[in-house]
Amino acid sequence: MRRLLGRDHDNRGFGSLQRGTEDAAKGQGDASETKGQSPIRHHGGKEINREQIHQQIGSLSELTITFLLDKPRILTDIQTEYRNVYSLSYLSDREFWTCSFNDNILNLCNLQGEILRSVQTKSKNWPYGIAVTQSGDLVYTDPRDCSINLVSGTQIQTLITLWGWTPLHPCGTSSGDLLVVMESVDNKNTKIVRYSGSTEKQSIQWDEQGKPLYTSLGNTKYLSENRNLDICVTDYAAHAVVVVSAAGKLRFRYTGPPSTLLESFSPLDITSDSLGNILVSDPYNDHIHIIDQDGHFFRYIYNCGLQCPWGLCVDSRDNLFVAENVSGKVKKIQYYK
Repeated sequence: MRRLLGRDHDNRGFGSLQRGTEDAAKGQGDASETKGQSPIRHHGGKEINREQIHQQIGSLSELTITFLLDKPRILTDIQTEYRNVYSLSYLSDREFWTCSFNDNILNLCNLQGEILRSVQTKSKNWPYGIAVTQSGDLVYTDPRDCSINLVSGTQIQTLITLWGWTPLHPCGTSSGDLLVVMESVDNKNTKIVRYSGSTEKQSIQWDEQGKPLYTSLGNTKYLSENRNLDICVTDYAAHAVVVVSAAGKLRFRYTGPPSTLLESFSPLDITSDSLGNILVSDPYNDHIHIIDQDGHFFRYIYNCGLQCPWGLCVDSRDNLFVAENVSGKVKKIQYYK
């Protein structure tokens, strides 16, 4: 797959990815200038006592298998006014933010598909990724001017302006920090950076052998913090999910189940639930993968009419919100009993 952003940060590559997704659907029916501060919300779901559950029931993997539905149920089928939705961010059980290819408008929608609020980006460029702060404000990245921005009320504040790096997808954490995937402007390096407010705290780029953790072949990478504080990144060009600890040490790479009849694993968005399970969208196969926090495959979500599932987020009750890229629909899915 071609890069999404070229050296001049245009969106022609993003358009080619969009067209490839549409075709698939038809076929299947370090220096930075920083400002301000903002805590970021972790949206992994409700609080649980993992140790207590382990003692009383056994491993969380066993618990997951017990409670997964054989056939997930679509609770709500929401037709948005968008086409080509590629990013979702959870605000509440009744509201979510969305953004779309080649559109500089961010929309807050309810479960009826009504737009409650629309915000145009400060630069009028299209946003690459979005996240929601602990106070309910919205953060978005702007790949053209290399900025990370906060939408608060009617105001848009530039939190961070990067030099030499392009910010891609952001993610909130349980500590209130912000994690951001970024790629060097020469397209040679990819890293994950942790910010506290506007201060860089951590950079994750290399494994223990000094090799890159992430490819630089394309900037299609989403990320999520799991409940055990692991940082989970989808690397589309590598056909893999790369999971590192909070300290940045490689834990595992997931490249799909050991035996499968699917086409090549093509991971895009990623999220996690209250049991620490990881959900990954695989739009070219119309599947969502569920794996545990150690990278073991559980099962797919696929037999509920999904087409090109792309953007993902989980609500406080572990219902999964899925954005279908081509149709513009957002589906709320129950996958636990």
